[in-house]
Amino acid sequence: MRILRLAAAAAVVLAGVGAAQADDWNKIRIGTEGAYPPFNTLTADGQLVGFDIDVAKALCEQMNAECEFVTQDWDGMIPALQAGKFDAVIASMSITEERKQKVDFTNKYYNTPPAIAVPKDSSITSVEEMDGVLLGAQSSTTHSNYAEEKISGAELKLYPTPDEYKLDIANGRIDAVIDDVVVLSEWLDTDDGACCKLLGTLTPDPVINGEGAGIAIRKEDTALRDKFNEAIAAILENGKYKEINDKYFTFDVYGG
Repeated sequence: MRILRLAAAAAVVLAGVGAAQADDWNKIRIGTEGAYPPFNTLTADGQLVGFDIDVAKALCEQMNAECEFVTQDWDGMIPALQAGKFDAVIASMSITEERKQKVDFTNKYYNTPPAIAVPKDSSITSVEEMDGVLLGAQSSTTHSNYAEEKISGAELKLYPTPDEYKLDIANGRIDAVIDDVVVLSEWLDTDDGACCKLLGTLTPDPVINGEGAGIAIRKEDTALRDKFNEAIAAILENGKYKEINDKYFTFDVYGG
């Protein structure tokens, strides 16, 4: 019995030490997908690169924190955060009311609209002409939700990552795809995207598309959320954000 009491006391002490360390947030594990260029992607030699990654590194430097990246399939991103696999998600995750029921978010760090791409020889001439169209989208995204709720007449086909829908539209297995305008534009500028063209952007729905991309945090980690918010404001102010923005884009990705 004495041994059990000692063990319990030791557990309380260790929990207290862990909480104190967490409050400092000198070490942060960041979850990202690694399959969403130009925001986050894995190179052939296994390096994580992209806008999300550079922003994350700048924020960590601003916070004087040691950060470690952890790759995670998109569908399991929020459950993995809740389970403690990592401490924050920096993976172009849109801030929506539905997600806020499960996790907390920082302020946005960018905001871009959805768009639709089609094959260059497509008979579809506008984003309003989607009746009978087989439309591809990445699953569990605001873009797939938008297609389901707002694009009537289209048949939606879901994919685990953008790579799969890109392959299918290039090979004529689907008629159109929906995603972030930056993601589609980047792809269309490559040899792999030579099959297709941008049909047009869509007007975001504030409920479905949310308030822009933010950093997801567990609800109890308010100190970490506040620390990230301070860092986001700082890099916007000191020019670091613009430096990263201009490395990837010719326009202001922060948005309105």
